[in-house]
Amino acid sequence: MARRAVVGVIGNSYLVENRYAVQQVGERNLRAVDEVANAFPVMFAGMDDVTDIDELLDLVDGILLTGGRANVHPTHFNTEPNPRHEPYDNARDLLALSLVRTCVDRGVPLFGICRGFQEMNVAFGGSLHPEIRELPGRMNHRMPRLENGEIHPDAEVVFADRHEVRLVAGGVFAELFGRELIRVNSLHGQGILDPGARIVVEGIAEDGTIEAIRIAGAAGFALGVQWHAEYDPQTNPINRALFEKFGEALAAYKSRR
Repeated sequence: MARRAVVGVIGNSYLVENRYAVQQVGERNLRAVDEVANAFPVMFAGMDDVTDIDELLDLVDGILLTGGRANVHPTHFNTEPNPRHEPYDNARDLLALSLVRTCVDRGVPLFGICRGFQEMNVAFGGSLHPEIRELPGRMNHRMPRLENGEIHPDAEVVFADRHEVRLVAGGVFAELFGRELIRVNSLHGQGILDPGARIVVEGIAEDGTIEAIRIAGAAGFALGVQWHAEYDPQTNPINRALFEKFGEALAAYKSRR
C-alpha cells in the first residue's frame, strides 16, 4: 500500500512543572492532519539548533505551523519587547521564519494557523500588534473568560464561532468555501498590523482584523488563517475545506517528488 503524504507539525516550547523543557503539539492539529487532510502527521522540534530545514524538507511533503501560547518576538519586526506581552519562543521564531520562506521558495505546501499565520506575515517583512483589542474599534479576540478572569472551562464555548470574516470576491478562500462571508472562532491577542511584502489579505473580520492570507507568487499551497481551524474540521465545513485542500496539495507535491 502506498504511503500517505507526511506533514511536519511544528512544536512549541513549554516548561513542565517550571523545570522540564519540552516540545508540545496540540492533539487536534495531529487529528486534523490525519483524519481530514488524510496525511501522516510527524511532530518536529520548533528549535533552530535542533531542526535542520533542509533535512526536514527532505522527509516531509508539507508543513503545518500551529498556534501557540507564545507571541512572535517583536524584535523580528523592529519593535521593542514588553514584559506584558510575554511569553516568547525565540527558538521557534528563528526556525519558523526561515522555514516559511524556504517552503514558499520550494513550493512545499505550507499551512499556518494562528501563530503560524502571524509567522508567515513576519517572514515577509510584516508587523504584528501584541494586543489587537487595544486598537481603536477592535473587539476582544482572546478566548472567553469567566468573571473571575479564569479561562472558560467549556471548550465548546472557548472554540465557538464568534465573529464574521468577509472574504475577497474571487479570491482563493472565497472560491474554496463557495461564499464570501464565513464565521470563525477567535483565540488570539496578537494579530497582523502591517501585511508583509508578499502577503495578500483575503479575509477581514468585521472589526478590521486580518484573518486570512496567502503568499503572492508561491509555487504551492501557502495559506494562513488567524482562527483555530484545527479545532473541528471533522464537523465544521469551513475548516474541513481548508484541511481537505491542504491534503490535496500534499498528495500532489508527494506525487511530484
